[in-house]
Amino acid sequence: MGQRYLIEPFDGSDRYATERYQGAAGRNWWTCDPTLRLLMRRHLGDGLTWAEQHLDRLGALMGGPVAAWAEETDRNPPRLEKYDKWGRDVSQVVMPPSFHAARDALMADNFTSPAFAEEARAHGADPAALAAAWTYLLDQADIGMGCALGTGGDMVVSLAERHAPADVRDRVRAIFANGFYSGEAAQMLTERTGGSDLAALEATAVPDGEAWRLTGLKWFASNANGSAFVVLARAETGDGVAVAPFLVLWERRDGSRNGVRIRRLKDKLGTRSVASAEVEFAGAEAFLLAGAPGTAPGAGSGGAGSSGLATMMKLTNASRLGVAMMGLGVARRALVESICYARAREAFGRRLIDQPLMRRKLAELIVEVEAVQALVFDGHVGPRLRLAPALVKLRATRLGLTAASDAVEIHGGNGYIEQWPVARLLRDAQVNPIWEGGDNILCLDVRRAMVRENAHEPFLDRLEAAVAQAPDGSGDLVRARIGDLHKAIAVWSGLDPEVAEARLYPLAQLMADVYAAALLLEQAGWEQRELGTDRKALVARLYAEAHLAEHGPLRGLDRPAEDLDRFGDLLEGAVTL
Repeated sequence: MGQRYLIEPFDGSDRYATERYQGAAGRNWWTCDPTLRLLMRRHLGDGLTWAEQHLDRLGALMGGPVAAWAEETDRNPPRLEKYDKWGRDVSQVVMPPSFHAARDALMADNFTSPAFAEEARAHGADPAALAAAWTYLLDQADIGMGCALGTGGDMVVSLAERHAPADVRDRVRAIFANGFYSGEAAQMLTERTGGSDLAALEATAVPDGEAWRLTGLKWFASNANGSAFVVLARAETGDGVAVAPFLVLWERRDGSRNGVRIRRLKDKLGTRSVASAEVEFAGAEAFLLAGAPGTAPGAGSGGAGSSGLATMMKLTNASRLGVAMMGLGVARRALVESICYARAREAFGRRLIDQPLMRRKLAELIVEVEAVQALVFDGHVGPRLRLAPALVKLRATRLGLTAASDAVEIHGGNGYIEQWPVARLLRDAQVNPIWEGGDNILCLDVRRAMVRENAHEPFLDRLEAAVAQAPDGSGDLVRARIGDLHKAIAVWSGLDPEVAEARLYPLAQLMADVYAAALLLEQAGWEQRELGTDRKALVARLYAEAHLAEHGPLRGLDRPAEDLDRFGDLLEGAVTL
């Protein structure tokens, strides 16, 4: 036999030292996130002393095992076992071991559970702020898991408490005993006729004693492995036909299998850790989640007359804030991965992070992510504004997509490879602008809220109150744009209806721009008063210059280069590595 030679890989430069390229995974996402620590210090006050040990443990969990399990689940997604060995339709969704491991760990450290919330309150910490931090960190690891745990749980519980028979309500309570994220729920609206056009629904339900029998096909139902579903259908009664929400459980009241069939799982671009499917209802036992069936918007003159349908629409707005948090989670993860890579990668004799064009891009990402962070956390823990969910989702989900794309570009060819983390981020991010309504649907909701509820008035009051907290000598540009926004709304209100609808998008963008700028100034004022530092004021100034300033013919080329001059401050306050 001839002599064998071991072929060593070519290592022509220390740039191939792989240990230099650690990304976000494996780090503690609490300790490496100064922006989250600042938010928790602001929202928790003295309660932070108690909460910090829990946040530190959570940061290690999310950045370590949960992030690793997310990659494994993406490579080995759920599968459908359609039939058993006797050929009977069992429609069983088999989740991979990595999914179960992540879910078990998250439920063991669930900041959204009633028990944790009670303990937090006892120690002077706001449970809403801690729940927001929990989902923020989870969504950096896997927005699919965030969807799998969070889809429809609040909706199922809230509607069942109001409308379900006592025994059915008790079953729902048992499923979600450890909070909205502890059960497996889904909201099933989308049909082949369209997602948002409720008047085109074809699923029907007919009375059957105290229950109903529901028949139809839902074309895109996430969390199909769940056990409790809110399903929209056309309710057929002696008084006519109208759209209403129904509760469908996997098992009937008598414990037998309900008429729920899964045709196939969707072969999706991303979010593979949540099982999305085509679900067929064949005379399924269902319970009306309304006082009386109501008419869907656009289906007749009655409007959303059902209390259940109206409640469902309100809960959908809450879900929009959840999807906005997913957009923020992707954007934050993309930022951290970009900074980690830019610190390690060398080109033209210098690290990427030391080169002016890369510093400009990273500074922009830092500012944009912190602006959306301000929006999303205000939506979750700030005043309940009717306009907030649509505006926040509009901005946050779009940033998640563009930030993920930027991260791929910063990684170069490596970013296009699935073994690196940012390819999955880009695949996952694309769904967020779609979930719970695309941009056009959000804009129509903005119109509905302003026309029917005068929702712009408390929104503008919120902007004024935020800017009033700005550091001394700052905020003039944002105050001027709030005035412009008053005028813009007045002008829009007088437009021809067709034109007014077309102009909803730029109006909503202006609202989101001013909203974010005002919130950053509010944070900056708090930071200056409590900590004596001015980094948030810098972020607020850079954001306002990018989104609200009139740059003239030079497009801002002659403005001060604070993003470069104080890049170190921006970086240090964004990520600690």
